[in-house]
Amino acid sequence: MISVKEAKKILSTNIPQSPTHKVSLENSVGFILAADIHSPIEVPLFDNSAMDGYALSITDPKGFWEVTHTIQAGETNLPVIAENKAARIFTGAPIPKGTDTVIQQEVINREGERITFDLEGFTKGQNIRLKGSQNKVGDLLVQSGSLITPGTIGLLASVGIAEVEIYKAPSVAIIITGNEIKDVGTALKFGEIYNSNGPVLNAYLSTLGIKEIKTYKAADDPEALKSTIEEALAGYDVVLFSGGISVGDYDFVKKGLEKAGVKELFYKIRQRPGKPLFAGMKDEKLIFALPGNPASVMTCFNQYVKPSLLQLLGHTYPWQPTARLTLSHNFSKKGGLTFFMKALMKDNEVSTLTGQESFNQLSFGVSNCFAEFPEDTEEVAAGTVVDVYAW
Repeated sequence: MISVKEAKKILSTNIPQSPTHKVSLENSVGFILAADIHSPIEVPLFDNSAMDGYALSITDPKGFWEVTHTIQAGETNLPVIAENKAARIFTGAPIPKGTDTVIQQEVINREGERITFDLEGFTKGQNIRLKGSQNKVGDLLVQSGSLITPGTIGLLASVGIAEVEIYKAPSVAIIITGNEIKDVGTALKFGEIYNSNGPVLNAYLSTLGIKEIKTYKAADDPEALKSTIEEALAGYDVVLFSGGISVGDYDFVKKGLEKAGVKELFYKIRQRPGKPLFAGMKDEKLIFALPGNPASVMTCFNQYVKPSLLQLLGHTYPWQPTARLTLSHNFSKKGGLTFFMKALMKDNEVSTLTGQESFNQLSFGVSNCFAEFPEDTEEVAAGTVVDVYAW
């Protein structure tokens, strides 16, 4: 049995490099950019007005200007503005030749086609966005390794980039074991329970941008399980198990994985909940066998599967806690095990919740994180800073 720290180190050093592929810009949000992006154009592409107003030459001698043209955004056929003439212009419209300044409409006095304004406080070039003032052709816009956000989408769309290279999301197979497990929506017989772990894992994977997911149900039978394992390993990059990994008479997953040629990375961690966690590899495929209790599934996914998948997806620091927050109360635990407690983070504090048993899911209705208490601690005083992992 190994420590939490050892388990995370083993995984982080064994995660394979995910392949990359190009996707449309609109489908890239939330993923990690796999290649630097340089601008194919200057931005702005032309001198343009920063506001609604009048384009003119501020150095014209007469002190008044006659409005001869109107220029809207998108205008492609620009006039040349003569001396002491002006053009009504709108935000984003190109600046016509013969003008060097835009005066905002609010300070203009207009009588018919003649305009005047107080020259004091205005300088040549005011209210004009100059060509290339944001960036030049070839300038680096976004670095490889950056998270693609809606803001990134807007930036790249503004320079005409229609697709980007990202780290490819893995395909994932989920294998739910246990004869007692029944689908939600069906009537339960005595001794049966609903499949809550399958929907949880599907939801967790979806939040990571993983869309190619298949869920299998495997009976507590070695041969049936063997067939399911072989099919999942043949068709998917990552295989997750729920249940069947402990040491009971009907826990066949570990032996089934051994027969399938899966190399064990570790089995069992000094933690609560989720001690009987298995992690392994076959070729470049990742395999995680999670205990069947709901809290164990959530804990093990949050602490080991999620960061492994994020590393596959190109994230730089997937193993770091979400935050380090002050504990709101005293806490006692058994030494020798790392505890991951269902908790609520609020107002820069974190509080553990009641209902910490592995089967008990009531606290998941209000919890938004796990609080970590290391194995070498037993008494933790209120005010102590602890690591917190958001869902």
